[in-house]
Amino acid sequence: MTRRSCAIYATGIVCAHLLIVGIALVVAQVFQTMIHSRLKKEITLTEKSQVFESWKNPPPPVYMEYYFFNVTNPEVFLAGGKAAVKQIGPYTYREYRPRENVTFLENGTKIYALNPKTFVFVPEKSAGDPEVDIIRTVNIPYVAVMNELSSYSILVRTFVSMYMNGIGVELFMTRTVHEILWGFKDPVLTKLHSLKPDVDEYFGLMWKKNGTHEGEFVFHTGEENYLDYGKIDTWNGLREMSWWSSNQSNMINGTDGAVFHPLINRNELLYIFAADLCRSIHLAYVEDVEVKGIQAYRFAPPSDVLMNPKDNPTNAGFCVPAGDCLGTGVLKVSVCREGAPIVVSFPHFYQADPAYINAVDGLNPNKEEHETYLDLQPTTGVPIRACKRAQLNIIMKRVTGFPKTKHINETIFPIMFVNETATIDDDSAAQMRTLLLIVTLVSNFPLLIVGMGIILLLVLVVLFCRNRQKKNEVKRIDFTEAFHSFATAKEDTAYTQVSDKTDEPSETPANQPMRNGSYIAMSPVEAQKC
Repeated sequence: MTRRSCAIYATGIVCAHLLIVGIALVVAQVFQTMIHSRLKKEITLTEKSQVFESWKNPPPPVYMEYYFFNVTNPEVFLAGGKAAVKQIGPYTYREYRPRENVTFLENGTKIYALNPKTFVFVPEKSAGDPEVDIIRTVNIPYVAVMNELSSYSILVRTFVSMYMNGIGVELFMTRTVHEILWGFKDPVLTKLHSLKPDVDEYFGLMWKKNGTHEGEFVFHTGEENYLDYGKIDTWNGLREMSWWSSNQSNMINGTDGAVFHPLINRNELLYIFAADLCRSIHLAYVEDVEVKGIQAYRFAPPSDVLMNPKDNPTNAGFCVPAGDCLGTGVLKVSVCREGAPIVVSFPHFYQADPAYINAVDGLNPNKEEHETYLDLQPTTGVPIRACKRAQLNIIMKRVTGFPKTKHINETIFPIMFVNETATIDDDSAAQMRTLLLIVTLVSNFPLLIVGMGIILLLVLVVLFCRNRQKKNEVKRIDFTEAFHSFATAKEDTAYTQVSDKTDEPSETPANQPMRNGSYIAMSPVEAQKC
């Protein structure tokens, strides 16, 4: 066997083994299953887990951008006209949210934690100075008092109205951004505090929320089931709420929005429990996006999350009392927020009933600026970019006994909205890209084997063809040489006479045939003449 033949046989054997092994690994998905199993074990809330420290102290910076609606025509609104507002902001604060008092429960399958939030003003990302800029907005303590007295007799309401007029309290107030956000001493609440000490005399949209937490959480670590990773088990000791009018609406579903289980697919719904909204919401897949070179799935709340129960019956449980429902795009949360009739929505009433948008001049909802979304890396479930946007509104309507409200039209009045954003930092993004590269290489290793087998198959075909070509050339050369030798020999051939007699006239009679075999030998001499 020649060296060329040995090379062909060896290449064929290696090629066959690579193709068989590679195809078997691809079909069995051995490496992909191995990677998925490793991810399910590694991405858990345990002390040995690589994600535990980032869960306790999230590295990406979180920013809270506050926008306010400055009322430009309060007199027109009080006279029965349409209110006009102008958006002011943002006033940006850096949010720090470490996990504290972390305690493992039930053999490491659950974990208890508090999540206090601290806010620090960031002037370079803000439109102005919150301690200087003035905002005219609805006097929320005034509306809260009216709302609380709505069930009292008209005499009581009239007396309170006269008292508030006497101390100069109006339905609209003018305060600095800092006061509206972080609190001020309100004259009406101060009087109520003297009568009822449990009433706080200070008011602010973020009053007592700087350095405090939203409740005590117990999470699943994902040790038993990777799909439960980060899911809330209890909130303030509750597994379900009691404010809403149906069991489904009272359920506490999903995570707190900080983490999600690995191996996310485009067809699933993701649930988040929002303590500030007193409910769980779901997010659906929207599109594929890229953030800092990392491929991600974008999830966002679909339009049915705040849809009117007539169009989405599952939302009927959020009507309190049962049957008392608002339109599409708004949610009354005063059931879990005592005091004013607070309503939440997306900014500028995005995805809401056009009636709410048209009731106030100066609103311009659009998807780019007002949509809430979450960009998740599907393999690890890590949020790459998040944008939570919510608007705070208050119901303004006529209340008997308060003359200043007698001309106003019932309106869900916008107060402010917040844009809470977070994007993965550069160092974490680099680590994520490296991890995903390793996962991709290991997962696709069987395809690499198949590719090498295909390359060797091509090499085998080339070697085989060249070998056949070589053999044909050798045969052609041998045939040519043989033919040439035969032709040369034929040209040099002559007949030699056996007898040594000289040429004489034959004595054979003319009618007697010549005997065969007179010349029986061939010799390389000059041919004799007959």
